[in-house]
Amino acid sequence: MELELPLLYYAPCVLALVLSSVYLLGLFADRCRNLPPGPLPFPVIGNLLSVSALPHRSLARLAKRHGPVMALRLGSVTTVVASSAAAARDVLQRHDAALSGRSIPDGAHVFAHYTHSMGWLPTSNPRWRALRKVCSAELFAPHRLGTNQSLRQDKVRRLVSHVEQLAHGGMPIIVGRLTFSTALNLLSSTIFSEDVADLDSGGDDLVGSFKGILTELNATVGIPNVSDFFPEIARLDPQGLRGRIEGLFERMHTMIDDRIERRLRERAAAGEPPNKNFLDMLLDYRGTEDGRGFDRQTLLSLISAAPRGREKRAGHV
Repeated sequence: MELELPLLYYAPCVLALVLSSVYLLGLFADRCRNLPPGPLPFPVIGNLLSVSALPHRSLARLAKRHGPVMALRLGSVTTVVASSAAAARDVLQRHDAALSGRSIPDGAHVFAHYTHSMGWLPTSNPRWRALRKVCSAELFAPHRLGTNQSLRQDKVRRLVSHVEQLAHGGMPIIVGRLTFSTALNLLSSTIFSEDVADLDSGGDDLVGSFKGILTELNATVGIPNVSDFFPEIARLDPQGLRGRIEGLFERMHTMIDDRIERRLRERAAAGEPPNKNFLDMLLDYRGTEDGRGFDRQTLLSLISAAPRGREKRAGHV
């Protein structure tokens, strides 16, 4: 007992000494890495307290003090921020190949999404080059946009007619919902040749619907995730965000997978489809190097990313 009592007094001192040593070693390592200047990080949390709920204003304020290129320690993750036009030009144009890698958020690890999505794959990856080639040649190509002009005009006419009908009936017009539904139907018609949203819906059917999943998914992904700042504890999923994202992606992938299977059955029954949509282009793709097409997970990741981008843009209307 006499030996245990002094240990209780010395334990906090030893712990403080260890933490201080780790902190000082981290600062010394940052200096050895030749990082740009930046605010002095606090132990453990780094510079998280220097970034407010309006990060663009916080970064602008810090840039006035530390320069257009500065280093921040966000938790245990070191981040270099380029704030001026000249610094951004260096990053995005002159040194784009060296700096094109992105930090992968914890949510992108669900279903190994970061290994299949064009948004997270490095530009040197063969799959990224194949996906980019298909998207630029088929989805965003001028001839494809011209072919889908009548489809876009039809969706706009239906939107105008629906708004006119609501106005005559004295009903409220929820601009954001109607705009997103129209954009989603345009995208789904291009990919699947069918509409997935109903303009006549009052919004009560969002639970379990395609739009409801997208809305909840974007809201969940937008929540700051502790695992992104402290990758060491990402496996624990302390906020449960990865589990929520996995459940939402599973529901979305089930809906997309059903449409892929339906299209495969239609192709098998009718042979060559008379009107090819974007899904047909993906199913017909064969790589020039190995002659192989895209696997199912790559199709799911690529297609599920497209409506999420639409939802983000339409949500600001």
